[in-house]
Amino acid sequence: MAVRVREDYRSLSGPEKAAVFMLSLDEDHAAKLFSFMDEDEIREMSLTMANLGKVTASVIERLLLEFADQVSHTGSLVGSMESTERLLMKFMDGNRVASIMDDIRGPAGRTMWDKLGNVNEAVLANYLKNEYPQTVAVVMTKIRPEHAASVLALLPETFALEVIMRMLRLEAVQKEVLDDVERTLRTEFMTNLARTSRRDAHEMMAEIFNNLDRQVESRFITALEERNRDSAEKIKSLMFTFDDLMKLDVNGIQAILRAMDRAKLPIALKGANEGVRDLFFSNMPERAAKILREDMAAMGPVRLKDVDEAQQAIIATTKELQLVYRCHPSPPRARPSTCASSSSATSRTRTRSS
Repeated sequence: MAVRVREDYRSLSGPEKAAVFMLSLDEDHAAKLFSFMDEDEIREMSLTMANLGKVTASVIERLLLEFADQVSHTGSLVGSMESTERLLMKFMDGNRVASIMDDIRGPAGRTMWDKLGNVNEAVLANYLKNEYPQTVAVVMTKIRPEHAASVLALLPETFALEVIMRMLRLEAVQKEVLDDVERTLRTEFMTNLARTSRRDAHEMMAEIFNNLDRQVESRFITALEERNRDSAEKIKSLMFTFDDLMKLDVNGIQAILRAMDRAKLPIALKGANEGVRDLFFSNMPERAAKILREDMAAMGPVRLKDVDEAQQAIIATTKELQLVYRCHPSPPRARPSTCASSSSATSRTRTRSS
């Protein structure tokens, strides 16, 4: 069978130009470009490459020159959510653009299951606890085992056990059922998650204030109260302070004690209230608590700056362990209500048609 020879650059279609470009690259660079494509794009590109035939050197040179010329005339490029949305609006209807942008703003991942793997386990558990156990069982089998374990641990105990029993009895899931679950997750969960993931300005400022020196923080809050009392109160309600550790349960405090730099604890507790001190003492072995009290007594006066730094280090550990979600008041955007004081073990079901 004769191989088709492509000698006329003008006869190439857009996909064929892309195929020539891919074939002209070395394998490593071509593989990297393929990694950014979805399955349908890879299939289309592969088919075009396979049917391309022989392309002369002059055609390849012309194509690369055109590419370089187009890039050189564009100037600098700035990719952003806004510029992408404006471009899509030029050739798509508003609903489709909104759907695509919500998908982009959501968690990273090529497929729905990849995206779920990047959703905070507390957020995912808070949603799934209202689903049918069979649905949750399907989801658990599609995400990474370590992520599934974290989610199961946060579900009400009786509900989690029911999910485990369903997983043990789960057979091959029909494609139609899987598609339905995926579609529900996309429309009910991911879309809402993407819309609520746009950061609230007060929440962002609360995080910044959390990292300020206590005296600087107090000065800014006081000044802000004079200009905008409502905003100041909102920021204060969102800030996570050392005293908020009082809202954690025994497991949370012990997790912090295991993960934190123990050298910071005496200094941090030196400037803490009695309630926080007793909370830490009561979660330590008696001998360790006694030694800690003795170390604190031997310290003498401690600079407020050193206390702030030590307490911020422990707060940072708390955030790394994602324990803030268990005890912090809910901000304007959706946040899971998994506070230690409300960890009910009762299963909730949604009255929705299957």
